[in-house]
Amino acid sequence: MSSLKVYNSYTRRKDVFESITPGHVGIYVCGPTVSGESHLGHARPYITFDVIYRYLMHLGYKVRYVRNITDAGHFEEEGREAEDKIAKKAVIEKLEPMELVQKYTNLFHWAMRALNNIDPSIEPAATGHIVEQITMIQQIMSEGYAYEVNGSVYFDVLKFAENYTYGKLSGRILEDLLETTRDLEGQDEKKNKQDFALWKSAPPEHLMRWQSPWGEGFPGWHIECSAMSTKYLGKQFDIHGGGMDLQFPHHESEIAQSTICNKHLPARYWIHNNMITVNGRKMGKSYNNQIRLTEMFSGNHPLLERAYSPMTIRFFILQTHYRSTLDFGNDALHAAEKGLKRLWEAYDALQKIQGVNETADDKALDEKVRRQILEMDAFMSDDFHTAKVLANMFDLAPVINSIKDKHIPPSAISKGTMELLQSYFKNYLENILGLKDETSADDGKLSGALELLIQIRKDAKGRKDYATSDKIRNQLHELGILIKDERDGNMSYTFA
Repeated sequence: MSSLKVYNSYTRRKDVFESITPGHVGIYVCGPTVSGESHLGHARPYITFDVIYRYLMHLGYKVRYVRNITDAGHFEEEGREAEDKIAKKAVIEKLEPMELVQKYTNLFHWAMRALNNIDPSIEPAATGHIVEQITMIQQIMSEGYAYEVNGSVYFDVLKFAENYTYGKLSGRILEDLLETTRDLEGQDEKKNKQDFALWKSAPPEHLMRWQSPWGEGFPGWHIECSAMSTKYLGKQFDIHGGGMDLQFPHHESEIAQSTICNKHLPARYWIHNNMITVNGRKMGKSYNNQIRLTEMFSGNHPLLERAYSPMTIRFFILQTHYRSTLDFGNDALHAAEKGLKRLWEAYDALQKIQGVNETADDKALDEKVRRQILEMDAFMSDDFHTAKVLANMFDLAPVINSIKDKHIPPSAISKGTMELLQSYFKNYLENILGLKDETSADDGKLSGALELLIQIRKDAKGRKDYATSDKIRNQLHELGILIKDERDGNMSYTFA
């Protein structure tokens, strides 16, 4: 097998992957800010890094995969006015902040299970690591790279740039940052516009607050990941991942903070997935074009022609290399649905083929099939190219179907090649790409039972028996069935 090469955003080239500790890999991926539901754009990084996680384990590595939960505010200082997302949403939904956090963390976990993502090894929450963040901020201050003003602490970017490189990951030039940084809340108390907050003093109305040496406040977004990655993966680890939109300011700030505290670039390889777009624009709240995963699964969104299953969405994402943009469209999702069905039918047929000889009757076909099988490893080892793997599987599907339909005799391919084909199809479809068969025999009894339960729940809500209504909804959720309350009072369901 060829050596694994990954595109390293920090070096801007494909680098041969060598883990710090032989046989072991440490990965940190920036997790969700649980102030709302995850949308289709959020699904891409978590599916991407799930496949990377799976492939590294396939190569024989023992992987520690750390993916955090951002539940301590997440205020931003670039591109929009600084705001505490969680506190703001908690007021809107009339929930305590941690009640809101739990609600959306549960929904995030539900969506990840529906998409067949393996749970990370460790999933630390920012609110559970306030002490570590304060300790790291104190260390940065003692090194002379941060300062306190009115109970807030800021990282001194210009001081850092005097001794280290700032902006290498994102390609930002420090002088340009000075000209483009917006005038935002709190800018007047900074030494320089480029400086970013490590800790913010909490105003009276701020709901989430902790005691610190500088008074009551809350941590900055960037320090959370530096503290948690250091705690669980050490001063330097192998891979740091996330969406391309996190390169600046988040990952650039992480590099600066961790470099001061740990005297190391935090990760050796920085891997970033590209964005999902809608008509060429990044999917996100700021563009008002996001489609939540519950809406994808139920079809309840103006941009959707109908519901799409979790495996259709996973397949849609894996059909494009993770560093390429992926434009949303119903036609593309329809094609992904049909493509996945075609591959799964070929996979089912492959398991039933019999009558293969020890040697191949068609040497050229046998050699071509074997070459296309073995190329899958080469494609995955060349920066995790799932799109090329799937292309080869699509090329092999007609051969499998022709053998099944007796247009090609089973003896055309050798026993060794057929066993290799069966083994690779199973391993790649199920174990590495993480796809699963969503089809099941349903003679109408299951859907009828669900419709009956929905009607019972609707009747319960009508007589204000919310305990029964909630019990039906929650227990169906546990079984992987999502109930959606429509605006007109009706209810729909979809399978996770």
